Amino acid sequence: MTGKTAPPAKKPAPAVAKKKAVPAPKEETASKEEAAPKEGAAPKEEKAPKEGAAPAPATEEPPAPEHPLEQPPAPKDESAPIPTEAGAEVTPVPAEGSPAPPAEPPAPAPEPILEKPKEEPPSCPLSLAVEEVSENSFTLTWKAPEQMGRAGLDGYVVEICKDGSSDWKAVNQEPFLSTRYTVPNLSSGDKIHVRVTAVSASGASVPATLEQPVLIREILQLPKIRMPRHLRETYIRRVGDAVNIMIPFQGKPQPEVSWTKGGQPLDTSRINIRNTARDTIFYIRQAQRGDSGKYELTVRINGAEDKATLDIQVVEPPGPPQNLKLVDVWGFNVALEWTPPADNGNSEIKGYRVQKSDKKSGKWFTVLERCTRTSCTISDLIIGNTYSFRVFSENICGLSDSAATASGVAHIEKTKTTYQPEKIPQRDMMEPPKFTQPLTDRTTTRGYSTHLFCSVRGFPQPKIIWLKNQMEIREDPKYIALIDQGVCSLEIRKPGPFDGGVYTCKAVNPLGEASVDCRLDVKGEI
Repeated sequence: MTGKTAPPAKKPAPAVAKKKAVPAPKEETASKEEAAPKEGAAPKEEKAPKEGAAPAPATEEPPAPEHPLEQPPAPKDESAPIPTEAGAEVTPVPAEGSPAPPAEPPAPAPEPILEKPKEEPPSCPLSLAVEEVSENSFTLTWKAPEQMGRAGLDGYVVEICKDGSSDWKAVNQEPFLSTRYTVPNLSSGDKIHVRVTAVSASGASVPATLEQPVLIREILQLPKIRMPRHLRETYIRRVGDAVNIMIPFQGKPQPEVSWTKGGQPLDTSRINIRNTARDTIFYIRQAQRGDSGKYELTVRINGAEDKATLDIQVVEPPGPPQNLKLVDVWGFNVALEWTPPADNGNSEIKGYRVQKSDKKSGKWFTVLERCTRTSCTISDLIIGNTYSFRVFSENICGLSDSAATASGVAHIEKTKTTYQPEKIPQRDMMEPPKFTQPLTDRTTTRGYSTHLFCSVRGFPQPKIIWLKNQMEIREDPKYIALIDQGVCSLEIRKPGPFDGGVYTCKAVNPLGEASVDCRLDVKGEI
């Protein structure tokens, strides 16, 4: 028997480790098969099986061909293992058709750390100046800095230093926001250097400093009243209104202020006076007409004084007019008269308002808005109506609370007129006949009709008679005589040779007669 050899085993694909490639351990297997040599053939050398070859199965298999089968090639779609360095991580390659593993999300970038902006202190205060100096204090003024800073302004610090010293001392204990400050408790004759610093949470500004020191001394000033412009004229208020007047003055040292009315002190139960170092306030809670008058203000300093006069006028609406009466009624007109009111309200009467009311409607209508006289005439009244009238007086406060009403009424009646024709004197129109246009000679052609014209006037209308060669022309159809508005005409129809001659027009009336004549020539046909 010949020995059987196992078919060559396929090399397994190298396993890909997830982290590191670990070589597979070698299996030490040895299969010894005794093969009987063929008869007459030299025995073959036994070959050791290759490492990793699969052991032959125990069951018998069909005899192998003389030439061993070739190992089939690996499929093309299988990817060859990628060699890696020892110790390197190998990422497994997914097989075809298997889902790809999810991609790992990128790690978030670290947030940058923002640096806080550096806060800047406020800028220097502006326009530092001395407003006033007295014997033991002085007053400073300035303007706020242009830049306050993000933290805002906490206030100002005022520091002083005597001339010749470098020791600066803060006058105020805590910062304040006012831009005006009075430095007190100083000695007369001292020279003081001053500086002002703006302070905020981010720090202090550059100080604003006066160029020259302030000399503490008393400045004498004569008293002077600065009367406001609107108080230089009469100050007018209504009854019940409050009077609150402030009058500034100046003077050093502080002057003495006094008020009088008519040379007498004021009634402090009605008038309140409050004086300060710079002004005086005159106050009345509810003004009455008795508060009207001229008040004198006096400001004194060591014998020097200044005076001013305040003229106050308290007014109220006037009373109604008096003695309103209906003077006359004629046609469409009514005449009224009245006298001024007994009380003018402590003000000049500016005028009167006149109103009318008809009996049918009972409503009042203004006829005259502001009548400056104490009489008036009302026109354009309606015939058949009955009217009543009333008058208000008016001053600077307005109209009076009540009106004066006329005792009587005015009834506008229709005027009865009788027609009387005008007598026209009779004029004598009788006139004898007189020709204003005479007859004129004419020449006509045989067979062509012709006309003779003249005009005459006279009253009574004259009778017209036509004559031919001193013979009266009577009812002859050959002649047509007409007269219209004094114009006389005679038509000769188709004259012949025997129609020529002298024609006369004669006008006759009872006062006389007149006549005119002309010659008519008739020519034969050409």
